[in-house]
Amino acid sequence: MKSKYVYIGIVVCILLSLYYFSNPSEVSFFPRCPFYALTGFYCPGCGSQRALHQLLHFEIIETLNYNALYILGLGTIIYNISVNTINKYWNKNYYNILYHPKTPIYIGIVIILFWILRNIDIHPLNILAP
Repeated sequence: MKSKYVYIGIVVCILLSLYYFSNPSEVSFFPRCPFYALTGFYCPGCGSQRALHQLLHFEIIETLNYNALYILGLGTIIYNISVNTINKYWNKNYYNILYHPKTPIYIGIVIILFWILRNIDIHPLNILAP
């Protein structure tokens, strides 16, 4: 069981190293967004590879410029891991708001609104485009 996590850790380290040393804006071997290629519209994930590269270089503003939801998503993941870890290892019983029945609906609404707004080519909204 532990060896499975070692292999996953090795793969994650290799991928993070690849994104750290290779800028997806400058090389062509990273996959392109199939949704954007087919439709010409940005999906909620467009710009995530470039955002990851910038985040690994601690360029938070550039990360937000490529995909504003990226930081929010990472914050959500860190929150979930933190609450679950505290509850498990320190025997606490903190309520994780991500497990509320309506949370997926709110997250879905935010993602859909972001998806729509980043494709509107009007000044304050086109900032959301990568």
